[in-house]
Amino acid sequence: MSKILKFTQFSLRDLFVAAAPTVLLIVGVCLLAYWLVDPAPPRTVRLGTGQENSAYEEFGKKYAAALAKHGVKVTMVPSAGSSENLRNLRDGKVDIAFVQSGSTNEEAAEREGLSSLGSLFVEPLWLFVREDKSKPPITKLTDLRGKKINYGPKGAGSPRLFRQILELNGVEKDEVERFSLANTPATVELLEGRIDGLVFTSAPEAPLIQMLLQTPGIKLFDFNQAEAYARKMPFLTHVMLPQGIVDLGRNIPSEDYNLIAPTATLVARDDLHSALVDLFVQAASTIHSGAGWFQQQGQFPSAKYTEIPVDAEAAKFYKSGPPFLQRYMTFWLANFFDRMWVLVVALGALILPLSKVIPPLYVWRIRSRVYKWYGQLRAVEQKVEEAPQSTRMQVYEEQLKRLDEIEELVNQVSIPLSFADGLYGLRSHIQFVRKRILFLMGEASPAAPDAVPV
Repeated sequence: MSKILKFTQFSLRDLFVAAAPTVLLIVGVCLLAYWLVDPAPPRTVRLGTGQENSAYEEFGKKYAAALAKHGVKVTMVPSAGSSENLRNLRDGKVDIAFVQSGSTNEEAAEREGLSSLGSLFVEPLWLFVREDKSKPPITKLTDLRGKKINYGPKGAGSPRLFRQILELNGVEKDEVERFSLANTPATVELLEGRIDGLVFTSAPEAPLIQMLLQTPGIKLFDFNQAEAYARKMPFLTHVMLPQGIVDLGRNIPSEDYNLIAPTATLVARDDLHSALVDLFVQAASTIHSGAGWFQQQGQFPSAKYTEIPVDAEAAKFYKSGPPFLQRYMTFWLANFFDRMWVLVVALGALILPLSKVIPPLYVWRIRSRVYKWYGQLRAVEQKVEEAPQSTRMQVYEEQLKRLDEIEELVNQVSIPLSFADGLYGLRSHIQFVRKRILFLMGEASPAAPDAVPV
C-alpha cells in the first residue's frame, strides 16, 4: 500500500528542485534591488556644530541623544561656526550642520547640492561692550570707531554679518581694530579689559550669553534701528529681549533691548538618507517647538525663514506630520516596511514571467526519470546489432541479462500517476527488445531455422 501511495502522490521534492533556481533568482534580484535601489539608512551621521559653550554645541548634544534612542550614532564635528559648517558640507566632511541664514543663497545651495531641513530658532547678533564711566556710552555703531572688537573666529557666521552691518553704518573696515578669537577666550579678554567688545550670534540658551547678561560692567548693545536693519537685510528679523527675562527678581536686564537676528537652519547634503532626514526633523520638532525668549509655542521648526530650498521629505513632515508607519512602529521596523515597495516592484517584474518556467521544468524532471532508461535500452540494441558472428550468442545472452537488470531498476522508479503512461511505455519497450533478442537467438540457433519473430 505504501508503494502505491508513493507512486500516486504529487512529487513535492521534484517541484522544489525544479522551482529552486527560479526562486533563488527572484530572491537574489529582490535583495539586490532592496540594498542598491533603496539602501538601508546608515547608523552613523556627522553633525557640524559650533564652538565650545555655543548654542550649536548644546543643541548638537540634544540631537545626538534623540537619535541615539533610534540606534543612530551622531558624531558631532565642532567648528568655528556657520561659515565653516557650510564649507564642511560642501567638502563632504559632515552630512548635516547648523547654518545661519544669510550665509548662502538659493542658487549656490542648489549648485552645491544642499537642502534645508527647516529653520530652528532665531540667534540674535549679540554685541557686548565694556562700560566705562569715564567715557561716553556706546549707543551707535559709529561709536565703535577706534575700538577693539572681537568679531569671532574665521568660519563663524558673525564676522561676515557684522561687517555687513558696519558697512551699512558707513564704518570702514580699518576704523575698527578687529580680533578673531573664539567666543570663550574672547570673553576672558573682554572681562580682563584687553578688548572693548565682542560679537557673536547665538541662541540665548548658550552659557556665555547667560553669563554675560548677568556680568556687572558688561552691557548689551541696543540695536534701536533693528526694524531698519530687517528691512534692508531680509534674512534678519527684529526681536525684543524683554526686561527681566533673565532674572525677574533682580530685573535683569533692566530694560527692553532691540536685537537683530538671523535664524539657525539645519542644512543637509542631498545624499543624506531620507529616513535620517525624517529622524532629524522629528527631533527638531521636539527640541525647538517650545516657547522661548524670542519665539512662540510651535513657531519652530519651520519651513520658513530660510533661503535654502527645503528638502522634500522635510516639507512633507511640516505639512502632514511624521510618516504614517513611524507613528506606530519603531524607526527601523517602519523604515523596513516603507522600503518594501522596492521588493513589490521587483517581484511583480519577475514572478509572472519566471513562474511560467517552473511547470515545464517540473514535467521535464519527472519525465527524465523514464527517458534516461531509453538511453540504456538503445545501448542494448546497438550491442545486439553490432554483435560479431563468432560471439553473437554470447552477446545476446549478456544483453538479455542487462535487460533484466534495467527492468528491475525501472520497476523501482516512482513517479506521479499522471506520468505513469511514460513508465508503462518504457516497460513495454523493454519487453519488445527482449522478444527481439529472443527471436535473433532462435534464428541463430541451428535447431530452429524456421522461427518467426513475434
